[in-house]
Amino acid sequence: MRILKPAILLLAAVALATSAAAVDGPRHGLSSFGELKYPADFQHFEWVNPNAPKGGRLATIGTAARGTFDSFNAFILKGDPAQGLELVYDSLMTRAYDEPDAVYALVARSAEVASDRNSVTFHLRPEARFADGSALTADDVAFSFAVLKEKGHPVYRVQLRDVAKAEVLDAHTVRFTFTGRETRDLPLVVAGLPILSKAYYAAREFDQTTLERPLGSGPYAVGDFKQGSFVSYKRRADYWGKDLPVNRGRYNFDEVRFEYYRDRTAALESFKSGAFDLREEFTARDWATGYDIPAVRDGRMLLLTLPDESPSGAQGFFLNMRRAKFSDVRVRKALDYAFDFEWTNKNIFYGLYTRTESFFENSDMKASGKPGPDELALLEPLRTQLPDEVFGEVYKPPVSNGSGQDRKLLREAGRLLDEAGWQVKAGKRVNAKGDVLDVEFLITDPAMERILTAYVSNLQAVGVQASIRRVDPAQYERRLKSFDFDVVGTRFSLRLTPGLEVRSFWGSEAAKTEGSFNLAGISDPAVDALISRLSDAKSREELKTATRALDRVLRAGHYWVPQWYRPYHYIATWDRFGRPAVKPRYERGIIHTWWYDADKAAKLKPN
Repeated sequence: MRILKPAILLLAAVALATSAAAVDGPRHGLSSFGELKYPADFQHFEWVNPNAPKGGRLATIGTAARGTFDSFNAFILKGDPAQGLELVYDSLMTRAYDEPDAVYALVARSAEVASDRNSVTFHLRPEARFADGSALTADDVAFSFAVLKEKGHPVYRVQLRDVAKAEVLDAHTVRFTFTGRETRDLPLVVAGLPILSKAYYAAREFDQTTLERPLGSGPYAVGDFKQGSFVSYKRRADYWGKDLPVNRGRYNFDEVRFEYYRDRTAALESFKSGAFDLREEFTARDWATGYDIPAVRDGRMLLLTLPDESPSGAQGFFLNMRRAKFSDVRVRKALDYAFDFEWTNKNIFYGLYTRTESFFENSDMKASGKPGPDELALLEPLRTQLPDEVFGEVYKPPVSNGSGQDRKLLREAGRLLDEAGWQVKAGKRVNAKGDVLDVEFLITDPAMERILTAYVSNLQAVGVQASIRRVDPAQYERRLKSFDFDVVGTRFSLRLTPGLEVRSFWGSEAAKTEGSFNLAGISDPAVDALISRLSDAKSREELKTATRALDRVLRAGHYWVPQWYRPYHYIATWDRFGRPAVKPRYERGIIHTWWYDADKAAKLKPN
C-alpha cells in the first residue's frame, strides 16, 4: 500500500499550524487554537530521554511506500527521492508530537504573528550553521521559500499560493507576508519549510534529480549509499542545534540506514536472518503468522503494538474521474457495493483491520449521523450543488454477510450500473455507444494481487471487465504523477488540524495539476467552498464543523472504495534498543527518540 503524505519533504509544513489569535510579541512557540504545553524555559520534551546515549546504528526499511530511489532531491516532481532525507534539513520551527498542533523554536528562536494575521516575522539564531560550516541566514530562508514556490513539487505551489513574499529585514530576521483571507495556517506552513543553502544552489540546478549528497543544516548527513539498494545517514557530531531543548534526547543513533527491497517476502526473510534491525509490518498475514520463530520465542526479537492516535487518513481504491467511465456517481457507488471487506478481513487480514468509512478516519473530524445545525449552516447555502444524500445519514460502506459473494450487495451493484446506462450484453457491461465498462487496478506490490483477486471476481460477476496490472515502482510513480490509471490503492496521511494542505488532496486546482495528490480528480465548487471554510476556521469547534461537513460531501461523491485501517503500529525489532518511558502521542518516535543499547546488543546471539 502506497502511503502519501502532503508532500515528500513538506514535513512540518503540513503537520503544523499557527495561533488562531494574534500573539503578544515574540514567542518561543505557536499553537493552532490554544496555549502551549511547554513554557519558554522548557528543557526537553516529555517523550524523550534527555540522557539517552549516543551511538550505534538503526537499520530499517521504513515504510513500504517505495521499492527504490534514484535521487536525493526530494523537493521536485521528477525522480523517486530516497527515504529519510528529512533528517538532513532543519526548519524554522519543529513539531511537538504530544500536542495536536504545537511547534517550537528551532532555527528561529522566536516568531511574531502580526495583529492582522497578514504576516509573520521570524528571528533566527545567529549560531545556526549548514553542515559545511557556513552561516544559515535570513537570505537562505527567503531563497528556500522562493525556489520551492517557483520550481518545487506542485504541492509546494498549492500550499504557498497565498504567501506573497519573504523579506529579509536583516541577517537574522525574515518576514513573510500573506494575501487573501485563509491565513490561519500560513505562518507555520512557512515555519515548516526545509531551509536550503542559497550559496549551494548558486552552482547547481535546483529542479534536476541528482545523487550528489545534499547540503543541509540538520542532525544527519547522507553517508554511504547504493542506488536502489540502501542509503545511510550519519549523525553529525558538529550539528549546531544538538543541545537545543527541542533536540535534547533526540537523534541518538550514529547511523540511520534504510534498506530497499522490491519484494516484501524477501524483506521479511532478510529481517529474520538479521540483515537489518527493525521493521514496521504492513501485511496482516505476516504479522499473524510470519514471526513464529525461535528469536521471538526466546525474546531476542520483540513484537510491539504501539498505539496510533493520529488520524489514519483516507485509505482506499481511488477512482480516476478524469476517465469518462467513472463520471457517473452510480458507477462509482456500484464499485463500493462489489467489494466484500468482511470476507477480506476474515480470510486475508486475520481480523486485524477495521473498515475505513471517512476521509478523516480515526479522528474527531469524522462525520457521523445526520448533520447538526452547525453543519447545516455550511451546507444549506450549497444545497443546489449537493446530492440529497449529504443531508441525511452520512454514507457508510455496505456491510456484507462475509461470504465473499453477497448476492444482495451484488444485486444492488448491478441495479446501480443499470441505472447509469451500463447494460449487460453477452456477459459484459456496455453503454449506449457500445463501450465496454472495463476497470484496471494499477499496483506495484504483488501482495495486493491476493487482496484484489476476490474483488475482481465480484466485479466480473456483475459484468464489469476488471483486471489487475502490476508495474515496477518507477513506472508506477510516473503513471500516478501523470494520472495514467483507472484505480489505485493509496493512503493519504492527514494531520490533526486539517488546513490548506487539503487543497492538494481534493481541491479543483490540484485536480488539474500533474503530480498532485488529487488522484480521483475531484473538481467540485462545493468541495472548494468547504475547504475554504475549513482553512479559515477560527476555533477548533469551527474546524470540526467544517471538516465534518466536507467529509459528508466527499463520502456522498463516492470518489473511492474505502479500504481498511488499524489504530496501531505493528513493530518487529531485534532487542538492541532502548526507548523512552513515554511514546509521543502522535508519532512512532523510533528514529528520533530511541537509542542503541550496547548491553542489550551484546546479549543477542546469532540464529
